[in-house]
This record gives sequence, structure tokens and C-alpha cells, in this order.
Amino acid sequence: MSLSPMPLAVRVIRAEHDALAAMLRTLPLLLAAQREAGAAPDFGALRAMLFYVDEFPERLHHQKESELLFPRLRALAPELRMTLDELEADHAQGERAIRELQHSLLAWEQMGDARRDKFEQQLRVYAARYLRHMKREETEILPRAAALFTPEDWADLDDAFGSHQDPLAPRPGQSVDAGYAPLRQRILAALPEPFGWAPAISGSRA
Repeated sequence: MSLSPMPLAVRVIRAEHDALAAMLRTLPLLLAAQREAGAAPDFGALRAMLFYVDEFPERLHHQKESELLFPRLRALAPELRMTLDELEADHAQGERAIRELQHSLLAWEQMGDARRDKFEQQLRVYAARYLRHMKREETEILPRAAALFTPEDWADLDDAFGSHQDPLAPRPGQSVDAGYAPLRQRILAALPEPFGWAPAISGSRA
């Protein structure tokens, strides 16, 4: 018996998680390598990366989870109430945290290396929290949604999550919005091998 295809919404969520996780894991490594080499940081690229996080994962991805995915699951799985409350709190905290991170980056750029350590520490904390958040969604939320949602539920979620174009996680055959193409290129150019990545949305992950 063949397995049912993975809903588009799940593939989008996972692909966007993959893209963001790759960047969050890479950024501290890249900064450490630049520090070791005595190379000047590329503040323009760093600003582009933080803008991307604010523009897509924080504003679009989280909004659709909070408004569509979480309420449906909350109604069907009351035992997940505390988990969903904590994930919602993460979403609210994330919006504040990314702005604080952007401010710390600006302080480093304008005030010099005296502000570098603060930015790097905030980045490590932000990345660790975000990676933990995404892991919880994939291990605690999506499996329960797969078990409980109807085809109609998935149709609504597929429409919602399939309607936007994350420039770092485009679907096969989907072109990146022209307005965001320079942002994508700026970010990818700043993450050369072995730091670069190529997230895919077509296949399924275990």
C-alpha cells in the first residue's frame, strides 16, 4: 500500500525550517571564522540575513502557524494546550528578539568592536531558542496534525502556506519574487562553501 503524499503545508514548513536552521547554524560559524582570520564583517550581508528572518519566518511563517495551524490543533488535541501556549509565547518573543538583534548589529556597526561580543552572544541565544522551537514543532506538533487533520483541514493549510514565496526555500518550478531576488543572492553569496546550503521542498524528510 502506498503512503499518502505529504501535505504541501508540511513540506513548506519543513523546507522553511531547513533554510532558517541552516542560516542560524552557519552565522555564528561564519563570524567565528572571520574573527579568527581577522577579516572585517560584511555588515550589509548581516543586515540582509536579519531582515530576512524578520520579513519571512517571523512575520509570515509564524503568523500562519498561530492563526491557522495551532488553533485547529488546539481544538482537536487539548493535551497539547501547554505546548501550544509555549510555542505561541515563542512567536511573540521572537518578534521582540529579532528587533533587539538588529539593534545590536547596528550598534556594532556604528560603535565598533566594543559592541561585537554583545551581538554575538545575543545571536547565539536567539539561534538556540529558534532551533529548539522548530524542533518542537516538527516532533510534537506536525505528527499530531498528521494524525488528526482532515483532508479539508490540509486543503486550507496548503492554500495558506503555499501562497507565499520564501526566497530561501522556493518550491520546484517556483521562481523567487523579483523584489526579493537581490536579498536571496546577497545572503547566499555571504555563505560560501562549506557554509552554503540548498534547501529543497520537493522531497519528504523522515
